[in-house]
Amino acid sequence: MSTDTPLAGRTIALPETRELDRLAGILEAAGAATVRCPLVAILDAPDPRPVDLWLGELTSGAFDDLILLTGEGLRRLLSRARAIGNEDEVKAALAKVRKITRGPKPARALHELKLSTDLPAVMPTTQGVMDTLAGEDLTGHRVGLQLYGSDPNEALVRFLTGKGATVRAVAPYVYAPASDEDRVADLVIRLQGGTIDVIAFTSASQVERLFEVVKHRQIEAALKEGLRRAKVAAIGPIVVSALAERGVTADIVPEQPFVMKRLTAAITAALS
Repeated sequence: MSTDTPLAGRTIALPETRELDRLAGILEAAGAATVRCPLVAILDAPDPRPVDLWLGELTSGAFDDLILLTGEGLRRLLSRARAIGNEDEVKAALAKVRKITRGPKPARALHELKLSTDLPAVMPTTQGVMDTLAGEDLTGHRVGLQLYGSDPNEALVRFLTGKGATVRAVAPYVYAPASDEDRVADLVIRLQGGTIDVIAFTSASQVERLFEVVKHRQIEAALKEGLRRAKVAAIGPIVVSALAERGVTADIVPEQPFVMKRLTAAITAALS
């Protein structure tokens, strides 16, 4: 096997959506064939009014702390601010507030604005955020919380309010099904047939969507067999947890930071 194409002859399934071309391009450059099956689409919040109100609170100085759970969320907030004409005010407010980030993606989104995180979570999970803030007195703190999709993250909200903070959460985007069920079922058949070497999950929502489809199609046994035959890659602990909840062990997990480049390097190392 050529050292220039360490993944020659390998086939990797990609449920990714937003960075699908980037992820596939890296793997294909290493010689792999990719099976693209985006499982979820990311859409703006169907009702923008709560987002607009939250942005208004941010620009008025209503928050002492801002917790960013995803890079996608920050980018969607900026996109909405641009649409309603207060992007400059939002950027100025972001510079003033203490920014707490869960993982490298929101930190990277801040970097795009020439800003940096003030307090990175010790692990890129909700529990990691709580562990990071565990020793702080948040009495009287006003906390803006950017949610992961439409998940209300009740555990984090309870933690913050339990420490005396007032929390205002915002959901700037939602997840929706991407690939149709026939395409997902075809992916399962290919997994079961042993023609896919790795399936690489980059979000918990992909795991949820896959298992939702196989349950509806009643092909759980085929998926279970397929995931035994292929190696399962997970970008980080949130995805590892989502898989474990469904009885699946992740075979390939990159070291921190949990980003695409690290994931592809871990896949390459596992298969070379």
